[in-house]
Amino acid sequence: MPRVSTARALAAVLILGTPAAALAQPAAPLLAPLAHSALLAVDAAPAAGGLVLRVRRAAGETPLQVSDVAVTIDGRSEPAALRADGTWFVPRPAGAKDAGKTLEVAVGHDGIHEVLSGRLTAAGAPAPATPGAAGASGSSRQKQLAWWVLNIVIVLIAVIAISRRMS
Repeated sequence: MPRVSTARALAAVLILGTPAAALAQPAAPLLAPLAHSALLAVDAAPAAGGLVLRVRRAAGETPLQVSDVAVTIDGRSEPAALRADGTWFVPRPAGAKDAGKTLEVAVGHDGIHEVLSGRLTAAGAPAPATPGAAGASGSSRQKQLAWWVLNIVIVLIAVIAISRRMS
């Protein structure tokens, strides 16, 4: 019986024990926020041969029923294909410099169409804060908090006025 080295035996076990799907698929790209609305959020990442987009609900865990996605990069329409994992793939020519370009995504879902836009970032760079994205949500939270404080103050004044009339 021929002798097999321990290293070769270990390598064979590791290769044969790994599922074929894990060997065939590259690692998923790190998706960064691109744009959002009250209902949707779009995340994007550069990938080999194009861009990967994920369309999801902005809040909640309810699955999103997307009927179609249309992508425009700097005013030029690009095809988008649905992938098995639920993301969308937009093929790009080799060497395309997409960083800084405006990406518009028209999403048909739940019987409505929304158009979201944002600027693409360089691979690995953090997404820039756009005034329509993070700034608006922080501002709206402050406005909502001010509204609740005002309502509580009005109710307290009414309670004091009523209690003085009763006594």
